[in-house]
This record gives sequence, C-alpha cells and structure tokens, in this order.
Amino acid sequence: MARKLLLEHVQVPGINTFEVYRQKGGYLAVEKALKTMSPEDVVEEVKKSGLRGRGGAGFPTGMKWSFLAKPEGVPRYLVCNADESEPGTFKDRYLMTYIPHALIEGMIVASYALGANTSYIYVRGEMMPQIRILEKAIEEAKAAGFLGANILGTGYNLELYVQPGGGAYICGEETALLESLEGKRGNPRIKPPFPAVAGLYNCPTVVNNVESIAATVPILNIGGEEYAKIGIERSTGTKLISASGNINKPGVYEIELGLPVEEFIYSDEYCGGIANGKRLKAVVAGGSSVPILPANLILKTAKGENRLMTYESLADGGFATGTMLGSGGFIVFDEDQCIVRNTWNFARFYHHESCGQCSPCREGTGWMEKVLHRLEYGHGKMSDIDLLVDVSKKIEGNTICPLGDAAAWPVASAIRHFRDEFEWHITHRDEAQIGNYGLAHYADPLTVAG
Repeated sequence: MARKLLLEHVQVPGINTFEVYRQKGGYLAVEKALKTMSPEDVVEEVKKSGLRGRGGAGFPTGMKWSFLAKPEGVPRYLVCNADESEPGTFKDRYLMTYIPHALIEGMIVASYALGANTSYIYVRGEMMPQIRILEKAIEEAKAAGFLGANILGTGYNLELYVQPGGGAYICGEETALLESLEGKRGNPRIKPPFPAVAGLYNCPTVVNNVESIAATVPILNIGGEEYAKIGIERSTGTKLISASGNINKPGVYEIELGLPVEEFIYSDEYCGGIANGKRLKAVVAGGSSVPILPANLILKTAKGENRLMTYESLADGGFATGTMLGSGGFIVFDEDQCIVRNTWNFARFYHHESCGQCSPCREGTGWMEKVLHRLEYGHGKMSDIDLLVDVSKKIEGNTICPLGDAAAWPVASAIRHFRDEFEWHITHRDEAQIGNYGLAHYADPLTVAG
C-alpha cells in the first residue's frame, strides 16, 4: 500500500473541522516551526525534501523560497495559487474541500519561513463552496490561536485572506494572478522583475500551488531527509493525481512518485483499468497543456523502459516521444475516442482563455480552433495539417506567458503522434462524422532498435 502524506486521513469523519484535524496531528508542524525553528531552518528543511512545485512547472520549492528578496522595512507576501483551471485537473479543489486545514497549516508554516505577515489564498471564482470552506477553516484556526497576532505566544503575526478569482484560466499564471489580486485585469506581466523581487504591490512575493504549500506540513513533521527518501531521483515525495476519462475508477489519488504508469492505469488500487473492457488509445498525463502520447509511448519510453510517474521519466525522449507530469491531470482515452475532436476541444478552450495581450497567442489560438473545426466537420484539406503545425510553431516561445505554449503543445503533439487520424478525417469525410478512426497502431508494441 502506497504511503499517504496528504490524504492519509481524508476518510475520517469531520476531518474538515479544526477539532478533528487537530486530533489527527494537525498544526503540529506550526508548533514545531514557530517554537523550535528559525525561518531559515524551515526553508532549509524544504530544500532537503526535494519538493518540486506541484502546480505544473516542477521547480524546486525550497530554492524558489530562497530567491525571495528581503529588503529592510518592506513587507513580503505569500500567495497561494488555488486558481485551478487546467482542464483535467481537480486535485487542489479536492484538498480544499475535504482537508482545508492542511492548506491553512501549510500557509502558516510557509508564511513564517518567508517572513510574510499577510498572506492570500487566491481561489478560482467558480469554486464558491471551497471559498466558504476555507473561510470557515481560517476562522477556526484563528479562534484556536494559530492565526492573528502573537501566534502561540511566539511573537509571530499572520493574517490570512481568501480572495475569489476572476474566473479566468490566465490567472493561474503567477503574474496575472498578482495583477488580478491587486484589482486589475488579469494580464501577465513581463519578467523580469520576477515576483520574488517585485510581486504583489511591488513587494517581494512567493506564489505557490495549493498542493506545494500543503506538502510543507508532512515535510516538517517527518523531516526533509525522510521525505526525500520517498520517490526516486529528483522526483521526491508523493503527488496528487487527478485521474479522469475512460477508466473504471476516476478520482484523486495520492501516489508515491516512481509508480509505473501501467500500474497506475491498470491496478485496482488506482484507476482500475480501462472502462467497459476497451483498449487504451492515448493519455494526456499532466493536464490539457502537456503533449498527448499514444498508448505504446505512455506505457514505455522510446528506449523500451517502463514509463514511471515522475518528472524525469514522463519527460524522457523530449517532446518527440515524451510528455510532462505537469499538474497531474491524467486524462485517459480508450479506442473509441477521436483525437481530432479532442484536440479541437482543447483548442477552443485556449482560444477562449487567451488574454489577448500577445498577438501570436491572440490570433494563433483562433486560427488553430478554426482549422481544427474544419477538419473535424469534414471541410479540411491536407495542407491544413501542416498549417496547424506551422501556427503552433509561430505561437510557441513567442508570448509573455506560457499560455501560448500550453495551446501549441497539444496540437503539435496530436499531429506528431496521430497524423494518420487527421488525414483520415480528410479522406473519409462522411465516415468521420459518424464513426472514429479507432485504435490503429497506437497500442502496438514499439519496435526498439538494437
């Protein structure tokens, strides 16, 4: 049975309340940090753990904290990015709904480590139930003396606020989030300066994902070195995975990093295999913005090695034959799913969510949506396939924020691995309207050279 650090007590009745959370060892990390450790000690412990950002980028959390500028007399801020908008990703919402105090405790620990006396949880505007749950948890923590002035008599002060977002995917990008938090339109800022130097209200700021912040609690409880023993290589600890699509048991799972992808999909402990006895066709492993992989490349690397649920193994082969762990939005497609239709659906989302600040993204996402619509509905030409590749290249790397890349990668990878399916939509226009291309060779074992 895999070790669980964040979801160990998720089934305990009343775990969403302060009283039950406390009975299960809650807020011990706060006591340990504030009473026995300096802020620098906490940062060092997170560095030792090897924790990497769980929002998608995978940047080492302790290192990110250590970059925070500390000018005299200037406030510092911690902002939790709970604007979970990536299609296929719902693990942060799950955590906030069922164990809100795990996030509140993590916010206190991380704020102390960073020297922040005011911190914010920026929650996706559509998540009103979760916003109310968090506000109640903050009230409970404050009543128990874990928030406010002179916490636990240590002299440390912290005020924590929940801020509803504007309902835009772009606000998941940290600088757009900060703009929105300041009451402005959520447009990404040009970097540098980075938030660590000039973030919220032009003050030093750290923006971290919900899961990243919550993970600091078990790190302090068991120690950074012990946490680093879980997982493999530079993928340490546990990770929450949002599993959806054509599987028998969709839901949020906490895995130890290093679990084979095949075991995650087919074992009863996790996804329970492909629904309705179908065969696996493709997987989007880390939310809609990461490259899609056919069945044979998601289960094995191009070298024929077992693909693992780690940052390194999923990225093995680069974008030619690999993908990314990203936010952990694991979407499974069976043999009846249409890749062209799915790619068009993703393209519609990115076109709708583009803030319009950068013309390659503003115009390019619209072009991709139109061309994919044409292909899906039987009006495409062979030249459209190369046009899509060309447009995706014009977008990638040419925008202020990563939304352009997020829009380009799914289209480019779908054509890279499923080009024959795109061609079939053009050569079998009528058939494509009533049926799907099917599995073809996507699940065939790879022929590995030498």
